[in-house]
Amino acid sequence: MRLEKPRVAPLPVDEIPDEIRERLGEQPVLNIFCTLARHPKLMKRWLQFATHVLGPGSTLPAREREIVILRIGWLCRSGYEWGQHVVIGRVAGLEDAEIARIADGPDAPGWSELERALLRATDELHADAFVSDATWAALAAHYTTQQLMDLVFAVGQYNLVSMALNTLGVQPEHGLPRLPER
Repeated sequence: MRLEKPRVAPLPVDEIPDEIRERLGEQPVLNIFCTLARHPKLMKRWLQFATHVLGPGSTLPAREREIVILRIGWLCRSGYEWGQHVVIGRVAGLEDAEIARIADGPDAPGWSELERALLRATDELHADAFVSDATWAALAAHYTTQQLMDLVFAVGQYNLVSMALNTLGVQPEHGLPRLPER
């Protein structure tokens, strides 16, 4: 974690506006949501987009989406994002050895051609806000146009979220996996 305490304190759950609380459902309310609830209009609009990227609206297979999210979380050094998505990634079918290898990037041994292209696209978007022709072609051999678009927006969404989490100082829930060292 970059900050040991929040810059923006999470809102107590009982103070979250009803409209936002209803959108979150019955699950325990995570620190990210308690923090963003301090700006209800922003949170409401962000949730709609975030639900598409992470939810059933996305055309990306969950396992592949989680590889990308974990990679951008690692590149952004977002401890909160990493911890949450290690848990989600396991549910999506990622093994612990694969999760650890995400930090090693696209050239690490053991990745399939598609997985290597996903990691490379994430690295390129993070470094240059652009996917190279070679990486795009490698992805296009496996993905539809909508999947390619969902990929770019997933990386962008989680880059944005990582920036917000890091800067606002959102603290991880107890027991989440820690971000690996560089």
